[in-house]
Amino acid sequence: MGCSISGLNALYDAATGGGDVWINERRFRVLRQIGEGGFAFVYLVREHQPASDAAVARRDTAHVSEDGTYAMKKVLIQSKEQLDLVREEIRVSSLFNHPNLLPLLDHAIIAIKNQQGDWSHEAYLLFPVHLDGTLFDNANIMLSRKEFYSTADVLQIFRQMCEGLKHMHSFDPPYAHNDVKPGNVLITWRKGQAPVATLMDFGSARPARKEIRSRSEALQLQEWAAEHCSAPYRAPELWDCPSHADIDERTDIWSLGCTLFAIMYNVSPFEYALGESGGSLQLAIVNGQLKWPAGPIRPYPDELRQFVIWMLQPQAAMRPHISDVVLHVDKLIAKYLP
Repeated sequence: MGCSISGLNALYDAATGGGDVWINERRFRVLRQIGEGGFAFVYLVREHQPASDAAVARRDTAHVSEDGTYAMKKVLIQSKEQLDLVREEIRVSSLFNHPNLLPLLDHAIIAIKNQQGDWSHEAYLLFPVHLDGTLFDNANIMLSRKEFYSTADVLQIFRQMCEGLKHMHSFDPPYAHNDVKPGNVLITWRKGQAPVATLMDFGSARPARKEIRSRSEALQLQEWAAEHCSAPYRAPELWDCPSHADIDERTDIWSLGCTLFAIMYNVSPFEYALGESGGSLQLAIVNGQLKWPAGPIRPYPDELRQFVIWMLQPQAAMRPHISDVVLHVDKLIAKYLP
């Protein structure tokens, strides 16, 4: 699926409202906006009848929508740096092929000329649609209803996240997602079956291992992390990086531990610091000062709490690798699933 750059503005302007949009040779009707963030907007689209059987045959049949609907992400690009970031997101997304990682189905980048004669770009990325929302969306609803996942659902959701992350960490060199959080985990509910978890958004994914050998390199990493890694889920070494450090994929394990906590309690383990007088999110994270919710809550087994603590070790070298996490969650599943 090549990245096409053209001046077909009129076709793509339809994505700001109703109308038709072309992504390479595929034509879509924009139905409605379903999300936004930063310079990106996400639309629900429906594909028009393909022009030929040959066009259908070239696609991955595992991701052909039965009703023709997809999610289309439109990114407004205002600078060369943004253009490079989008191209990198497309490149990295195209590396992965796993049922618990959201696949990039097609993409196009087009050049846009405004009325003043200046040029910019817009990117269009096509994905399978998941209308049940993210873990974050579900957490907000459950929090308002004082509801919690069962231990079985917690473990099965988490197990699938681990499998997707394990695929990324298995590359040579390993890739870190760098922004694992409830807002980047899509949930699909199935009647009578365990929910399906799909990790998405690879805009921050990069080769995981970095050798830091100076103060300037440490500060550069911290600045990058501040822009790309959500603060409540960011690993301690990305907040306060030593001048001599070996960073690896266990930054994701920290975020994974925070996300497991959030699946259990509908809130991240360190955000309490933001509500305290003189509290500091950074200090709470760097010192590993997580706080368990008080009051009557779902009584999860102590082994699940210890599992969270195991992943939330402030020293990265003390954290498990993803293969160890998968082995441990499998033991818990064997014990607690009916």
